[in-house]
Amino acid sequence: MAEGQIYKIHSDFYYVDDGVNSFECKIREVLKKQKEKILVGDFVEFENGVITNLIERKNFIRRPSVANIDQIIIVSALKQPDLDLHQLNRYIALAKYYNIPTVLCFNKEDLKWERQLGEKIKKIYSPLGYKIVFTSATEHKGIKNFEKLLDGKTSVLCGNSGVGKSSLVNAINPNFNLRTKQVSEKTLRGTHTTRHCEIMKLNDTSRIVDTPGFSNVKFDFILPADVDLLFDDIAKFRNDCKYSDCLHINEDECNVLNNIDKIDSTRYESYLAFIDEAKEYKERIKYEGKKQENNKKFVHNKHIAKISEKKRQSARNTVKQNIYKDFENEDEWLHWFSK
Repeated sequence: MAEGQIYKIHSDFYYVDDGVNSFECKIREVLKKQKEKILVGDFVEFENGVITNLIERKNFIRRPSVANIDQIIIVSALKQPDLDLHQLNRYIALAKYYNIPTVLCFNKEDLKWERQLGEKIKKIYSPLGYKIVFTSATEHKGIKNFEKLLDGKTSVLCGNSGVGKSSLVNAINPNFNLRTKQVSEKTLRGTHTTRHCEIMKLNDTSRIVDTPGFSNVKFDFILPADVDLLFDDIAKFRNDCKYSDCLHINEDECNVLNNIDKIDSTRYESYLAFIDEAKEYKERIKYEGKKQENNKKFVHNKHIAKISEKKRQSARNTVKQNIYKDFENEDEWLHWFSK
């Protein structure tokens, strides 16, 4: 039985790299019936062109769908398209939700852009502990620094279409020859050139995952009271709020509002937008009659399931307990499974 990593998925075919050779495989029927979906980045066991077992993954992200990654590199353009700090905050919060180290890359430094913007970026995000790199894929500026961040890691590039993710990969290794397109003059937005996730080898120890661009990520899968945990600059003040379920909007004796001058305005505005989206989720699960709000909690930036008291008592009396039955849907199971 051989082992390898899935580096590409196309239609019903899974392409597996065992470190020496690549194999085109199909999935064993029993795996298709399981809850967890096999993703790019998963390590698997395979034999005679058939994947027979999924090896436990250390982590994953849902969008783009990739498993077993070491860091997320959020790529933004300084110009064409213009930098959108709210969209950047959205990507950062998503990476925080999955508890995966994050690097911020600002591309297209060769274009005409306001130099004060660079100082603003550093002022907002450096105190939060993020590594920041400025690059120009077309003029090869900052590429060496960018490449050093990738050394020895499996890195996922994510960001809007048109910010230059594929161009950065080509700048590192022109042999990849990934397709690129210019930003649309009509919409001032990028167009999709990468159609699927694929892991590419930079060297023996470094991998990079080029992903399709996307922008419509919404936080309609998390409860409002948990949103502040996705913002380190807000979460550090939350424990001294009067109410444990404080949303930091207009509550009395809110420690976040008392320290609002220490939080960048764009970060707080993004927080409020995510709160509104999370409220939609809360209303939806209430309407659907689900008890998810009581069945899971947010601990150390990860969702874990609460076992009901009835099942907890049952577990004490049995050698085995079927944890899976405590989950009411695929999302809860996937969040628990990724630990």
